Amino acid sequence: MGISLTKQQTISLEKGGAGLTRVFLGLGWDVAKAGGLRGLFGGGGGSIDLDASCVVFTDVGEHVETVYFGHLTGQSGAIRHGGDNLTGAGDGDDERIFVDLSRLPAKARTLIFTVNSFRGQTFDKVANAFARVVDEVSGQEIARLNLSEQGSHTGLVMVKLVRNGSTWSLTALGDRLNGRTAAELVPALSRYL
Repeated sequence: MGISLTKQQTISLEKGGAGLTRVFLGLGWDVAKAGGLRGLFGGGGGSIDLDASCVVFTDVGEHVETVYFGHLTGQSGAIRHGGDNLTGAGDGDDERIFVDLSRLPAKARTLIFTVNSFRGQTFDKVANAFARVVDEVSGQEIARLNLSEQGSHTGLVMVKLVRNGSTWSLTALGDRLNGRTAAELVPALSRYL
């Protein structure tokens, strides 16, 4: 189990003096149980279509591209989306985005990972949401952020990776946004650069 991150906490992605080269961000969630009589009788289930995205920016804040369920591979293959989960069903990661840090072009300075509710369902209908960063080579979880931000928002900024020379750092964000698609979230992300 990796470090349990709190909002605004930053860690280095150096491992024993050597930087990690291949990581993935895993996102998991469940449908919140309904309260009241529906909740007592197991009602309220359904499905929630959350979408993980990776938004890439240059060092001067220029938006380079967004990797998401509609654009599964970006940055010359250095960023890959593992596919869309339309329900949140199952245990563990529901969606994954893989990043080969060593293959990213030099202009890719900041990678911001977001999640949005494609059908417009609000996060008060989501339970047990988390984002985790895993060393793809060893399978070891590096860090985890539990996303307990329930409310009337339709998006979250989960974490960001920032390049400083040849090293990368990870900052937990967990901030609320509104937007049903990754494209709708992009304009609000400049404040995280």
